[in-house]
Amino acid sequence: MSTTTSSGEHGHFAEAQQHGQEATHGHPGVGTYVAIGGLLAVLTGIEIALSYTEQLGLGFLRPVVTPLLLALALLKFVIVVGFYMHLRFDHRLFTYVFGFGLLIAASVVTALIFLFAQYAHPNAVVGTPPPGPLGPLSVPKP
Repeated sequence: MSTTTSSGEHGHFAEAQQHGQEATHGHPGVGTYVAIGGLLAVLTGIEIALSYTEQLGLGFLRPVVTPLLLALALLKFVIVVGFYMHLRFDHRLFTYVFGFGLLIAASVVTALIFLFAQYAHPNAVVGTPPPGPLGPLSVPKP
């Protein structure tokens, strides 16, 4: 038996309101949020340490620093979306819709990276500004 409230909510929440109970949907308490905040702080510390690998004498890690930073950023994203945005406790469809949007955005960014890398000027030197509309003459000399 599904009941509907004036705001159109169905199921457990509406039944709990009818019986005067608080519908919590199993949300975690304050301690869980503090623990997750601590975990996010530790992960951020690891990201900061990874960005200083050269200065710490860990230059051999250079090839894996970017993938590690991307993986840590993705992990932090999933934690924040799952707990602080309560996506973990909502209907599974919301997770799929949000994940699909993230997949589309990541695909577009990846495609743009490859497009710009493919069509880069063959004589371009990294760190120099591109020539202006009048060619090299329009670039001010430092």
